Amino acid sequence: MFVEKVKSAGLAHLSYVIGSAGEAAVVDPRRDCAVYIELAAAQHCRITHIFETHRNEDLVSGASVLSALTGAAVYHGPNPAGEVVYASTAVEGDEFGIGKVRLRVLETPGHTDDSLSFALYDTDFGEQAVAVFTGDALFVGDVGRTDFYPDRAEEVAGLLYDSLQKILQLGDQAILYPAHGAGSVCGSGMADRELSTLGYERMNNPRLQIERREAFIEAKIAEHHLQPPYFRHMEELNLSGASPLRHPLAPAPLTSQRFKELRQDCVLLDVRSASSFLGAHLPDSLALPVTMISAFAGWFLEPGDELILVANDTEQAALAALHLARIGYDRIQGFLAPSLAAWAAAGEAFGTLPVVDAHTVRGRRQEPRDDWTLLDVRDEEEFAQVSIPGARHLYVGELPGSLAELAPESAYTVMCGSGARATIAASVLLRAGFDKVDLFLGSMGAWKSVGFSTE
Repeated sequence: MFVEKVKSAGLAHLSYVIGSAGEAAVVDPRRDCAVYIELAAAQHCRITHIFETHRNEDLVSGASVLSALTGAAVYHGPNPAGEVVYASTAVEGDEFGIGKVRLRVLETPGHTDDSLSFALYDTDFGEQAVAVFTGDALFVGDVGRTDFYPDRAEEVAGLLYDSLQKILQLGDQAILYPAHGAGSVCGSGMADRELSTLGYERMNNPRLQIERREAFIEAKIAEHHLQPPYFRHMEELNLSGASPLRHPLAPAPLTSQRFKELRQDCVLLDVRSASSFLGAHLPDSLALPVTMISAFAGWFLEPGDELILVANDTEQAALAALHLARIGYDRIQGFLAPSLAAWAAAGEAFGTLPVVDAHTVRGRRQEPRDDWTLLDVRDEEEFAQVSIPGARHLYVGELPGSLAELAPESAYTVMCGSGARATIAASVLLRAGFDKVDLFLGSMGAWKSVGFSTE
C-alpha cells in the first residue's frame, strides 16, 4: 500500500493518490491532473476511483477531467445545493476496495453540507483505520470554517462539532490527511506542517480542546473569514465539471503591435515581482505577482475576463497561467513578449510607483493634511492586533468595492505588512484614476523595526 501527497503551491491544496495491488484512487484532484496518472503508473497501478471530500470553493476540481482520462468513477457526497453531474453519490458506510485496502465513507457535514471523510483500512494488518482523509472538516492545528451558510450559522457549527467527534472515534493511531495546509483561506489557524495523527490533534488542536458543543458553536460563530467573490463561481463550476487544460499551458507571446490591438478589451495583469512593478509598469495594469495569484486573483477578476499578462519571460507567464487556471481563469490572450525595458526603450508609455520610508510616513502624520490618508490594506485581524495611529483600514481584496468611499483628488500612502499587498492595492487605485499614490515600503514591519508608536 502507498499514499502519495500532491501539494499545489499558492492554494496550499493537498490531494492524494492511494494505491495497492495494481489499483489506485485519487482524493480531491486538482484541474491539472497528469501528476496523478504519473504517480499511479510509477507504482504499476491504474486509477479506478476518484473521491471528492466536498464541493470546493477555492479551486477548480479536476475530478471530471481525471475521470475522462482514466475511466475511473467519481464519488461525491449528498449535495442539497445541486447535482454534481459527473459523480455518483457516496453515503455513510459505503465501502470501496482499492487493491488490498479499503475506504469507508463517513458523512462529516459542517464545513459544507456535502462533506465526506474517508477512513483508510489495510486489510492485511489489523481492524483499526490506518488513516483518514478529512477534506476541510479537520486540519492540522485547526478545523474547517463554517461561514458558508450564514442563515444557518449555529446549525452548521453544531454539525461540524458532531462530525469531528465521529472522525475522532476512528482512534488516535489514524494518520490525518486534510485537503489543505497552512496558508489556505479555508482555515486561519493551521499548523505549518503536514504530518499529524488524530491522537496528536485530540491533545493539541485548539478547537478540539473545546469539549462542550455549545462552546464550540459560540467559538465558530465568532470567527471572521474572508470570502473572495470567485468562491461562488467555483461552487457553480464544480457542479458541472471543469474543461481540460490546454497542454502545454503556455500563453502566446505578443508583439508590441498585437498587444496594442488587444489591450483595450483585456485586463492587463502584471505578474512580475512587486519591486518590478514599483520600478516600471504599464499604465492601467493590475499588479498581481505570480506568488500571490492564488490568494488574490479571485478578488479582482471576473470569470469572463480576457487577460493579457506582463511577465519577465515565457516561464513566468506559464506559471502564472497555471495558477490562474487552477482557480478558473484561463481566458489568457497572451503575454507581452518584449521586456518592459525594451517596451520603454521603444518610447512607449510606462508608469512608476513612488515609495516612502517609515520616517517620511511619521513626518506626514506629525503634520497632518486633510488631503492625505495612510491606507492600511491588511486584513481585519491584523489591523485589530496592531496599527499605526490615524491609519484608515480597507482590506486589499475589498478595495475595488470601496473606491466610492475615497476621494480621487486626495493623496494616499498605501501600506500592509511588508509592502507586497500594498503594491496590489496601489495598482487598483492607479487603475481607478487616483494619481497621488505612493507606497510605504516595508510597511508595518519597517514601522515596528524603528520603534515608532502603534496602537
